[in-house]
Amino acid sequence: MSSSIERILDIFEAFQASQRPLSLTALAAAAGMPKSSCHALVSTLSRRGYLYSLSRPKAFYPTRRMYDAAIDIVMKDPFIEQVMPSLERLRDESGETIIMGKRQGHSAVYLQVVESLQSICYSAKPGDIKPLHSSAIGKAILGALSNIDLQDWVEERDFMPITASTLTAPTAFISELSQSRLKGYFQSRGENVTDVWAVAAPLKIRKEIFSIAVAGPQHRIEPKLKKIAQQLNITAGLIVREFNESVVL
Repeated sequence: MSSSIERILDIFEAFQASQRPLSLTALAAAAGMPKSSCHALVSTLSRRGYLYSLSRPKAFYPTRRMYDAAIDIVMKDPFIEQVMPSLERLRDESGETIIMGKRQGHSAVYLQVVESLQSICYSAKPGDIKPLHSSAIGKAILGALSNIDLQDWVEERDFMPITASTLTAPTAFISELSQSRLKGYFQSRGENVTDVWAVAAPLKIRKEIFSIAVAGPQHRIEPKLKKIAQQLNITAGLIVREFNESVVL
């Protein structure tokens, strides 16, 4: 059974998907909840200034209050604010999309995405959740674990195929991570998104493991793989050094 918090998120994601005002009936259907539950949440959100109503036809739509609150929060994120110059520089050097993420439960969450300026590129958003075993971000995070912790993780997981290229055999997965550790970077070759390659490296900041990835179309990433990996590791090293020399978050 969904919690009230989950249902509120479902409401806003329904508006995000529709990008137009919705009647109570349409909103409840889009959010996948009973109309009575939707009515109670819409009433509260309207009273708090997060939704406004239209009378002809009767419909609802979010105000800018949620947007402004989110911008205030995100713009004051001390971690992202500090790493952004490095991520943007790596984007400009590689010409590809840059992602920073960390582990969240059994998945990887994108904390920041700096998209490539090229017309055809890998596109993602902060907050996107990706499997650890199929994404370069996730592989780099797992590669930073001790052998014992990695083995425990592998034994507890089902390696579900995300694409036809996803590694689903635990022994092959561990073997690849071992090789990637030696090379100093981790890869996803169309394993998370078909025809998208990504190169990632882990970085440890104040006992927290993060990961940075460079992602783009296979035909652009493959020929310059080693150069991208070098740029990536230089950036990761600079970020770690910068945080080690700065004030604690």
